[in-house]
Order: sequence, then structure tokens, then C-alpha cells
Amino acid sequence: MPEAIDRRQLVRRHNPVLTSAHPAGVLTVGNGDIALTVDISGLQTFPSFHELVPDPHRVMRDGLSGLPEQRSRVFDADDFQIPLRTQSTWGWYETRTDRELRLEDAATVYETSRGPVPYLDRMGLQRAGDPIADEFVTGAWYHFNPRRAHLGRLALVRSDGTGLDDPATLTDVRTELDLWTGTIHAAYVLDGEPVRVTTIADPHEHRFAVRLESGLLRRGWGVVWTFDDQPDDLAAFELPLRQETVWDQRTEQHWNARRTVENLSYDVSVRTTGSLHEEVDAVVARTDADALEVVVTLTPDHHRRQDEPGFSAVLDSAKTWWAEHWSTGAAVSLAGSTDVRAPELERRVVLSQYLLAVNSAGVTPPAESGLTYNTWTGKFHLEMHWWHAAHFPMWGRGHLLERSIGWYHDALEAARATARRQGFRGARWPKQTDPSARESPSHIGVFLLWQQPHVIHLLELLRGEGRGESFLREHYPLVEATADFMADFTEERDGSYVLPPPLIPAQESYLIDRATNTDPTFELAYWSWALGVANDWRTRLGLEPREEWDRVARNMRRPAVLDDGTYAAIATPPRLIRKDHPSMLMALGWLPDTHLVDPATMAATLDSVWEHWDLQSSWGWDYPVMAMAAARLGDVGRAIDALLLPSPKNVFLPNGHNPQMPGFLTIYLPANGGLLAAMAHLATAVHQGAEPPEGWVITSEGLGALPRPRVLSAPE
Repeated sequence: MPEAIDRRQLVRRHNPVLTSAHPAGVLTVGNGDIALTVDISGLQTFPSFHELVPDPHRVMRDGLSGLPEQRSRVFDADDFQIPLRTQSTWGWYETRTDRELRLEDAATVYETSRGPVPYLDRMGLQRAGDPIADEFVTGAWYHFNPRRAHLGRLALVRSDGTGLDDPATLTDVRTELDLWTGTIHAAYVLDGEPVRVTTIADPHEHRFAVRLESGLLRRGWGVVWTFDDQPDDLAAFELPLRQETVWDQRTEQHWNARRTVENLSYDVSVRTTGSLHEEVDAVVARTDADALEVVVTLTPDHHRRQDEPGFSAVLDSAKTWWAEHWSTGAAVSLAGSTDVRAPELERRVVLSQYLLAVNSAGVTPPAESGLTYNTWTGKFHLEMHWWHAAHFPMWGRGHLLERSIGWYHDALEAARATARRQGFRGARWPKQTDPSARESPSHIGVFLLWQQPHVIHLLELLRGEGRGESFLREHYPLVEATADFMADFTEERDGSYVLPPPLIPAQESYLIDRATNTDPTFELAYWSWALGVANDWRTRLGLEPREEWDRVARNMRRPAVLDDGTYAAIATPPRLIRKDHPSMLMALGWLPDTHLVDPATMAATLDSVWEHWDLQSSWGWDYPVMAMAAARLGDVGRAIDALLLPSPKNVFLPNGHNPQMPGFLTIYLPANGGLLAAMAHLATAVHQGAEPPEGWVITSEGLGALPRPRVLSAPE
């Protein structure tokens, strides 16, 4: 029996350490529902230094005629910044406008074989700061709103209350995130004085705690909690934000603020071992001692617990939670490998586990940039939920995914309403949305299909982790409503079932052909597999299988094959564009085996992608897709190569983040989640007897069961 992995050593050998300031050099503490991102000071002292800088090479396009071309560039970390924010799953606000808007005005009616169907498509790729034509104003407002709020900032301040502007004033810097305890330790020299800062997040509450030790405190320096203006751009038709702060002094050491941003109101409780003094939209904690502790608790309502813990209690709670997190579930070690790439792959795997627990394990599906800063105004994309969270049950930590499943129950009626409005049965899940589950208008998102089976896939992963009948009964309504829509969306043609237009596949390159796109390869296989799983759930619950689900699953049309013997992306012209996501590969590996996909054809498809794909246009999770396909085809060496493939979209910063687009998408958590899912596939293959390539030792323990194949009998 292999020796147990020394998990503490495995984790801590990858603690990220910052020794100098960089615009993307940040660290984050959080608990999945709230997070705080800090700079080298251990606080949020230098926000301007980290603020996003517009990409000078970006060409503003609405994207209505196709995805914009991505400029070929060599990766340069200096092209990226990561802002300093404090964000939560509950903090959202909506803007006011200079005109009345109705959601239905963002819809276009498409003529389909089942009759006219409305889609909320009157919105392109514009950002709020771009020019937006009047015809898209309604769609744009509903696309941008609500926005996720920046809740406030903890920073170091001088004795006169002014902040610091230049991180170069800090010398001898060593700022380290101790992954094992979820604690940031910053040490540096400032104005001739040594400074030590410890920063932590409460693992159970919306709370942060800081301890600062320095002789600067006796000279009047302090720690400020301040409310910044909301950083997201407003469109020309949006009115200036109404923001207000009302402070209430409870004691010399405890102040409470009621902060209002448009329709969002929340409380902030600030407690300190020193004394608090009010500034404009801020309170400053100071002390005559050599150490100062500050605890900040945020809540979206007036309810206030009287037993708010101090710094030491929060620290102890964080240490306990994180030690248990790392000690349970799965671990993968590459120790003993002689391939020089092994330490980098192991580093990415360890840091990704931390980042996703902090950013992507809350009560709602996460945004693509988690709780770090806003992309797409902080809204979450349901087709990405799998990428953020499917790895949790694969790694034996399904409880972190389970937190967000309740949102689907809350959103079920809205998804049913979308299906009814379009003339379908069941529930149609949105692509981009927010806690309200309202669909965001988009000329791409409303036509995507691949998020539909995700809730079935995620629930099946959780079931496979060992959950019993009560779990199935609780969540079966989600499975049934999803499967009903999926079956009803298909059309029977010549004895098989097709996915008809309008649609856009996971590879969004075909957006201008949405009115004719038919039968995307990956979605055909996903439909068949998920409908089969839905009937499996019925069988486990003692119910008769649904004949319609079974008939559609068995008779989905086989994916189109090109003349060179590789899979097309879609069955209709242009059939294959070698840009963006190589989504055909997801039909085997990412997805368990089905009767629709031929492994030999998929092997040829992987070869073709490897040789001919435009990697500049790829995304960070495409490399895990390639790896999972390779692992399923028995090529562990190529799976490893895929995860480490040299590409400007496959670079991981010292803090574990995977930047994609300068000035906008400077972190990309779906890539981190995809990496962990791929490692689960890869390590499972090795555990089951596949031979790793020379120079690699892959040791794993605690991995959960992957979804099992559903190879149905071929249709008559």
C-alpha cells in the first residue's frame, strides 16, 4: 500500500510569496460567500496601483457579426492587473436610468419549426463604457444589472488620515499566504519601522480580522475601513449612483455603519482593540500600543450578533477549518517526479484548490472572476458552474458544491417561466444571471444549450460521492424539470432526434449562424447522457423510467464527421472553425462514454486540434478539455502535456490565477476548476493502471468516483 501523502508539506510548499509589488500581485482570503483581496501590505492600501488598465489593443466591437479577433501576443504579466475588492454573494445593486425600460423590448422573435419563439438577444459584446446604440439600451441595462458591489476596503493610513500611493515605500517585503491556515502574513519596513500584518477571513461568517504590529502605531498610524465609490463603469443612459453612509458609535471601540448603494443596504460592524475615529465615509482604528486588532463584520440586514468574536477567535476558526479542508477529501502529489515541469503542475493544482474554495463555494453559482472583482458586472454564467465546482465532488469535497444547489431550487420557477414563454415544457436555465435568476439579454448567451444538462451532471457527481435516497428525493424536481425541457427541445427527423436552431454551441464562433446551426457534436452526446442519468434517478427512486427521455437518449443523431475522419463542431455549415473552444473534444473524456461517440474518431480529432488549433483564441479551460480527452483515450503523457501546453492562455501567475484578456479578464477561475477536474481524470486513470510517462510519479488518495459511462444500445 503506498505511503500516505504528507498533506501539510504538499500544501505549504506552494505557499505564494510576494516580495515586491506588481499590479497582479494580490492575495485573497474568503469563505466562498465573501472575499477580500489584498496587496503586499497585507491590506488594501494601494488600490490605484492594482486597478484595471484598458487594453490599448482592444478594438471596440459589438460582436454582432462574429467574435472579435484576438490579437496575437506573447504573454507578458505586466499586461495584467487584479483590483483590490471586497465582494460577497449577497451584495448587488441596480442603477437608475434616464428612461423607462421593459425587458420584453430586448427580445427578437425567431421563426422556428415549432412556431415563433422569442429570445432576449438585443445586446452585443459592448461594455458599459462603450457607445451603445438606442436599439440596444434596454438589453444593455438588463445585461449590466444588477451589479455585484464592492463593499469597502481595509487599508493602512498615516497619522493625518491620508493613504499611501506608492507601494515602493514598502521595503524588505515578504507577504505570504499560508494555505494550510488560510492566513496572510505580511512583513515589511515602512518609514523606518518594521511592520507585521496578519489578515484572515472567518470561514463561517461574513467577517475579516486583521492584526497590525508596528512602532508606527505609536506615531499615530492606523487601519481604516473606508467605502470607495463603486468602480464599475456606468453606461451613458445610467444615472449617477446614490451612495450614502450613516455611522453609529456604539462604544469607543465599536462603530457600525449603514451603507446604501442604490437599492442595496447593508451593515458594517467595525471593532478594534484600540479606538475608532470617524472620517468621511470611513472609520480609522488607532492605538498607543505596539499592536492593533480590527474585526470587520458585514451583513445585508440589520440583524447584529452580540457575540462578535475578536481576532484570536477568528484566527483559530480559520486554522481549524482550513486544516480540516486540506486533511479531508483528495490529494494529488507529484513528489518523486524527475520531469522538470512537475513542480509547476503540482503548484497549479494546490493553488487552484485554495482559490476555488475562497471564490467559488458560496450559496450562488460563482462569477467567472469569483469574488475577486467584477467581470460581466459580477453576474454568474451557468455554463461555467461545472468548471468552477464539478471538481469539488471529484475531490471528495462535494459539500462545497452542495451549498449552491439551493439556488437552482429558488430559480426553478424563473426557468420554468422562460420555457413556457418559448413554448417548451420543463425548465430552461439561463446562461448569464444573478441571484434573481433573471436571464440577461445577449446575442450569444440566450442561444447556448450546454448549461441545460449541467444541474443533472452536478447532482449526479454529488450522488456518486455517496448521497442516498433523501438527497435524490430532495433534488429530483430539478432533474425532472431539466430533462423535460431537454426532451421537448429536440425534434424528430428521419427516426432520430436533432438539436434544432436557433442555437449556438459551446464553441461560440458560430454565433452569426445561430438561425441555422444544428446538431453540435458535444451537445448531442451531452443530451443523450444526461437524459439517461435522469431516468437512472427515477429508477433509484422506485419510479418507472420516462419513455420519452429514454427514446430521445437512445436516438439522438450521431455527430457529423468531416472528410478527414474527425468530428465536426456542428452538422451545418461552416461545420468547423478552428478557433475558440474545441468543444467537440468534450464529447469524450469531459463527458463519460456514450454510444454516440467513437473513440478512434475522437483520437483523430484530438490529433487535429493539437496540430491546427488557434491557441491565441482559446480559453484557459480548453487545455483541461484536451487533457481529459487524452486521459480517456489512454494517453496520460499527452494529458500532462495538454495541461502544460505553452500558450498565452495557459499561464498561471504566482498567486495561482490564470489571466486571459488584458484590461478585462485578468483572472479566470473556470481554468482552475478545469485543471482540478482534469487532474482527477488523470490521477484516476493512473490509479486504475494506466502508465504515467517517464519522469512522472503521480500519487493520489481520496479521489471520488467519476460519472460512469452510459453506453446505450444503438437504435434499431
